[in-house]
Amino acid sequence: MKRFTTLAAAALIAAQHAGLAFGEDGWVTLMDQTGKGEWGEVGKANWAFKNGLLVADKLDGKDLAYLVSKTSYKDFQIHAEFWVDDEANSGIFIRCEQSEKIDGKTCYEVNIFDKRPDPSYGTGAIVDTAKVDPMPKAAGKWNTYEITAQGPHLTVVLNGQKTADVQDSKHLNAGPIALQYGSGVVKFRKVQIKPL
Repeated sequence: MKRFTTLAAAALIAAQHAGLAFGEDGWVTLMDQTGKGEWGEVGKANWAFKNGLLVADKLDGKDLAYLVSKTSYKDFQIHAEFWVDDEANSGIFIRCEQSEKIDGKTCYEVNIFDKRPDPSYGTGAIVDTAKVDPMPKAAGKWNTYEITAQGPHLTVVLNGQKTADVQDSKHLNAGPIALQYGSGVVKFRKVQIKPL
């Protein structure tokens, strides 16, 4: 119990130091309708806060773009609300090994990509780790991801339906999370994380 209290206190201090809103229920608000919070950028997209939404619809270069959290997380739950159009390629990357190099080899990628050529790793899947069948469609509506990482156990729930449940040990260490922009229109209105 003492170890848990020490870890919880350390997480609270880190969240306060990073300027994050840490609720009484343990959830840290990384981004909501009041602002995008503390994120770094890898690649360039036209991320902007419009009408309470974090929006991107264009790359400023040829490389994919990411907003990367300033804080690292190991075991956690994520609650994310997002909207994408039919052409969108996006995702939420977790336990990234490096904050300056984000991709499916250095992080787990919880995909948002309805038109992915190989749909087995499309929306609802963890790319190259947990396939989804049948792949749900996210375009044209608000969606909610609930992502849990606890040790090697990873689960993804999209709009109340479990789409991935896997044991995998490629990325067990703490690392930042990242929001991806690749194409189409991508909007986030809330991203929260709860350390476990």
